[in-house]
Amino acid sequence: MPLEPYRRVLALPGVRTSMLLMFFARLPMTAMGLTLTLHVVSDLGLGYGAAGLVGTATMVGSAIGAPTVGRLIDRHGLRPIVAVCGVFSAAFWISTPYLPYLALLLIALPAGIFAVPAGSIARQVLAALVPMDQRRPAYSLDSISVESSFMIGPSAGIFVVTQVSSSVALTGIGVCFALAASALFLINPPIRSEDESATAHTGPRPRVRSWLNGRMTATLLVAMGALFTLIGVEVSTLAVLRASGEVDWTGLVVSLMCIASIAGGVVHGAVHRSLSQSKLMLLMGLLVIPVGLLDHPWWVLALVLVPTNLLCAPTLAATTETVSALAPVRVRGEAMGLQDSATRIGLALGSPVVGFAIDHTAPEWGFAAAGIGGLAIAAVGVAWLRLSKPAAAPAPEPALASPQRT
Repeated sequence: MPLEPYRRVLALPGVRTSMLLMFFARLPMTAMGLTLTLHVVSDLGLGYGAAGLVGTATMVGSAIGAPTVGRLIDRHGLRPIVAVCGVFSAAFWISTPYLPYLALLLIALPAGIFAVPAGSIARQVLAALVPMDQRRPAYSLDSISVESSFMIGPSAGIFVVTQVSSSVALTGIGVCFALAASALFLINPPIRSEDESATAHTGPRPRVRSWLNGRMTATLLVAMGALFTLIGVEVSTLAVLRASGEVDWTGLVVSLMCIASIAGGVVHGAVHRSLSQSKLMLLMGLLVIPVGLLDHPWWVLALVLVPTNLLCAPTLAATTETVSALAPVRVRGEAMGLQDSATRIGLALGSPVVGFAIDHTAPEWGFAAAGIGGLAIAAVGVAWLRLSKPAAAPAPEPALASPQRT
């Protein structure tokens, strides 16, 4: 398998430094979900559905705020926005261990609105540093970086919760958010290339309807379905291992899932042709449905989760490539924010829905709920694309329309 596309991307000025920075900026985000779930279930003594509601409130807040934060970055630059978001994120997570459930649920929404947008910033930076014809391997590398951070963040969070306390783990997440925001403020990576910066503020701002067309909307809906499935798999994995008394193996199982996703991402970015975003999502959802039939011991669960996780990074990379291709430069931050909104809504829906299914059936049924629910949302996106009118101007080949772009 040729790795030359990756070498060319990493040789571009600023790419290695920016990717390393964004890797560390994402670490606290990857530790949030499982750490908060364990805190609500174990320390507060509530169910997985209740834990999912807190996660939902945070994700809904982030979904509401992400496009606005992206638009503010487009208009005012990175530094002032990162500073404000960093303060709010750090304050929320440091105070979380000391809040009763109701207060935690109420504060989670505004905290999500002001979350540090590490994911959308990373995608903007890569779009600024990498030419269009090299963005596919670049975004594959970004997806691989995400999976690599998931190998560390959740495992570290679970280790601290089980070996020390959830209070220390949640406080540590807040401190990490503060450090990440400070690093982004000091380094201030570019969000536009030099040529793009020269023309970014000339002429009228593109109207939302001119770029938020059927293809963009469909891409975002398929991404929403993918994240519904992924968070559902995560919650189901934790529930199954906790029910079987193997919760201490959760970090290792999640790490093996991430390794499988990394392998899929490497292949996706290196091969000449790949599957479309919608086909990748279809396979990912179908493969996760029967996982509950072989859910123990922990190493069997890890093995049966490999096929669906091989498709995780490719699906995310295909989504980002399409959004980057369809969004005008001047509104790139807002478009990336909408991508964050779509993925956060998927996460916000998946956690309580799958948690509810687990609470009222059995942990192994969570996998079926994750796959079926994600496929249902993605199907809406595909149907939307087929029913929507063509855009007035031809758009670059997106992942939903041509396998050559993914």
